[in-house]
Order: sequence, then C-alpha cells, then structure tokens
Amino acid sequence: MHPSVHGRETPDKPALIVAETGETISFADLDRRSNRAAQLFRAKGLKAGDTIALFVENVPEFYDIVWGAQRSGLFFVCISTKLTTPEVDYIVRDSGAKLVVASAGLAPVAAQLAGTLGDTLLFALGGDVPGWASWEEAVAAMPDTPIADERSGADMLYSSGTTGRPKGVRVALPDDPNIAGPNILAMLASGLYGIGPDTIYLSPAPLYHAAPLRWSMTVQRLGGTVVMMRHFDPVTALEAIERYKVTASQWVPTHFVRMLKLSEAERARHDLSTLKTAIHAAAPCPIPVKEAMIAWWGPVLYEYYAGSEGNGLTTIDSTQWLGHKGSVGKAAYGVAHICSEDGTELGVGEEGLVYFEGGGQFEYHNDPGKTAEARNAQGWTTIGDIGRIDEEGYLYLTDRKSFMIISGGVNIYPQEIENRLITHPRVADVAVIGAPDPEMGERVVAVVQPVDMAEATPEFAAELTAWCRAELSGVKTPRQIDFTEELPRHATGKLYKRLLRDRYWGVDGGRIV
Repeated sequence: MHPSVHGRETPDKPALIVAETGETISFADLDRRSNRAAQLFRAKGLKAGDTIALFVENVPEFYDIVWGAQRSGLFFVCISTKLTTPEVDYIVRDSGAKLVVASAGLAPVAAQLAGTLGDTLLFALGGDVPGWASWEEAVAAMPDTPIADERSGADMLYSSGTTGRPKGVRVALPDDPNIAGPNILAMLASGLYGIGPDTIYLSPAPLYHAAPLRWSMTVQRLGGTVVMMRHFDPVTALEAIERYKVTASQWVPTHFVRMLKLSEAERARHDLSTLKTAIHAAAPCPIPVKEAMIAWWGPVLYEYYAGSEGNGLTTIDSTQWLGHKGSVGKAAYGVAHICSEDGTELGVGEEGLVYFEGGGQFEYHNDPGKTAEARNAQGWTTIGDIGRIDEEGYLYLTDRKSFMIISGGVNIYPQEIENRLITHPRVADVAVIGAPDPEMGERVVAVVQPVDMAEATPEFAAELTAWCRAELSGVKTPRQIDFTEELPRHATGKLYKRLLRDRYWGVDGGRIV
C-alpha cells in the first residue's frame, strides 16, 4: 500500500496530526503535496538514483518531502538538526546530495552553507534563509499530479556519530519500482504489532532518526494516522495519548525515564487505556525502568533490536520479556549469531559480536573498509554490538564494542553501570566512559546529570558510589563521578560518547564539572 492509494480511497482521513496544535493533513492533502515535491525534483533535473537531503525539524512538510522523494526514486538523507555547519556540510558532500531543504529555524547553521556547496540546490522551508530559495514558492508552482516516471526510492541515513564521524548506510533501491510495492517493514508492522488502517500512532522523536522516520512512514503506508510531536515533553506525550486516543506508539528508553520521573499524581491523571502497543528500541532499556513501565502501562510494551543498516531484527513482547528480563528478543528477520573477533561462532551464553545471517544487505557509503569490517567469512553482518544468546534463542545485549573499557586487563561494559545509576531517584541522566589511568590503563568514570544541579556535591558523588557498590563488583564501580548540567545526548536517546571521551583523553584537557 501507499499514501497515494489512501488518498484516492479515503481522501479525507487524517494521514498526519501535529500533536501540539491539532493541525491535520489528510491523505488527499499528503498525496497532492508529495506530488508537487516530486514534480519539483524532476523540474530541477533530479532523476531516479539521485540523492536529496533534509535538514528539517518535525514539521508537516517533512512528510511531503520524503514521500515526494520516495515516489521519485530518490535517496533521501535526513540530517540531525543538532549538527553544526561543518557536520552538515560533510554529510551533504559525502552523500552527493544534489538538493537540500532546510528549516528556517535552523538558519544560523544553514546560512553558512550558502555558497560552499557548489551546484547543490538549496531550499529554505518556513521562512527566509540568506542564500536559499523558498521551498513553498517553488512547490506552489508545481502541478499536484504524479510525475510520469514514478519509481520507488529509499532513505539513506547516517549514523549518529556517537563514536566517530557519521557514515551513510546505503541500500539498493527496491527491485520492484512500484511505489506501492511490497515492503518488509510494512509486513512486520502489520504481522507483529497489528498496525493497519485503524492505527493512531504517536511519534514523539525527531523524524531524522531511522525508527521514527521508517515507522511513521510505514503507518501512513498502511493507512493509519500519525500523531507527530514537534518536540518531546513527557506531559505533552501523555496528553496526546489521551486527546487523540492513540493506539500505538514508538519510544526510546530516555522517554520512559523522563515520564517515570513525573509525580504519581501527574502520571495517574491521564487516560492511557486506548494504548495497545508501545514499541521501543534505539538504546538498551534498564530492567527496573522497563519493569516500572509495564507495571504502569500494562503488558503493551514491545521491544525490538535493529540498526539503521537493516541487516536483521529481533523482537520481544512484555510477557516474553518478563520471563527473560534484559533480553531484546528472538530473531524475526535474519538469523542471529554470536561470534568472536576472528569470526568464529561462539556457543550458548558466550559473549561476542552480534551477527545476522540472511538479513538485509547494506554498504557504508564511500567507506569500503568499514563495509568489509562489518562482514565475516560467512557473509554475516554486524553493526558492532556485543551480546549473548541463551539456550532458548533470546538475545541479550552487553554494550557496543567501541564503548568497552579495559581497566587492568579486565573488560568492562558501561551499559550495566549506567543502568544501575539511572535508577537512582535523583539522577536525570548518566554516561559511563573510560578515562586514561597511568596504572590501570583506563579507569571507570561516571558523568552524571543530576535532577537538581545544586546536588552536584562530593557527598552526592559518594552516595552514588555506594549505590553502585551495592549491586556491582568493585571493578565496575566508578572510580570517579563528575557532574554536568546536560549530557551530549542525541535526541533519539543515544549519547555522543566520543565528545565525552575527548574531554578526558586530552582534547580539551579537563574534567566536566
């Protein structure tokens, strides 16, 4: 299915509702608006297989652009709105984008790109940006009928750059050029989660990230309604579930943590009874946090593990998880394997790199070396996560290989320590990294964002050390606890740990206080 089909069959049905304002775009509207975008792409000389980029906030026009690209056979690159001018410049150049659309709200960054990107076409959305043409004026001059050579396109998303420079994940365009042709995610969404025409789906995260983009487009492909939040706020999210009678939703663990920090009275005053499916992914969820969410919302939580690379997928529902706490489920797309550094498959319960066999194929754009590193001799692929598989086939993630701390020859994974610290009632966020140590090689450092910065004291650090030591071994207990007003966390929930590591490994030569 496809929004264009629903635009003909159920033209007045909402394809999109803006949670904060109630602004509604019907399927007929979305069809016309995406047609104009596709017509503009062709008018500017873009052909199937070319690339565009979006540097756009969560606004309704985001869907006009991506669906216009999808029905034009284009690759569409969605760029994080948190990036700096040099970072955006790098992604535009690396992706080979021939056209870029940027929000006027991002003008301080976008304006600096004008004149530096050669022949790249630049369009501003929602206001003026010096050196950029008006997107609204350009599409208004286009017909709202389909282009003559429609062909199915695909997203090309970049890694969040949490451990290094972001890399584009590029997959081949679908074999079937039909824009309404079969789609693996649509089949999984309907089969696993019952998503379909009756779904009202809350999307609280930035659309430039893989999960919100792909799942919300899938909901629209299946004829459901997307309720898009412009910015996440825990109270606004709960109000949206109640107001729009949301049936399905997509979250990351930091959303859960922030909602659980609300008062009991605030949590209790919202009617969440329509919510039947709450999907979460993108980052590991601490066991106590997920236990608390299931106790609050009921057994409606569904977790999956996958990457932007689309090389495999595991899934688990609430009942399965309660019997296998900490697991991210069994493989639903591809076959999961655990392998050693040299590619040898390991046994039940042994920790190693997570590989998938028979899933989707991908390459890292302009980086054949990284592409080759992601494959072993059998052709299985990995995105660098460490985990183990139990005797029933359930996968448990330990951490990312790149985040591992080696202290005194002992491998330490920060995730377990972070999961303990985040459950402290006065901790808002936390990151654990390895810092240089002349004796041990690395020492475990916890960088904590307290709920109240006034509590950033040596006494609170000592309390947190004792909190860790109550459940963790001595080698895992942080040797140093520093405080910060805000962690460099990606809006999708991932931490830019490389930025923290740089501060401790001599890039700026100082601690965070």
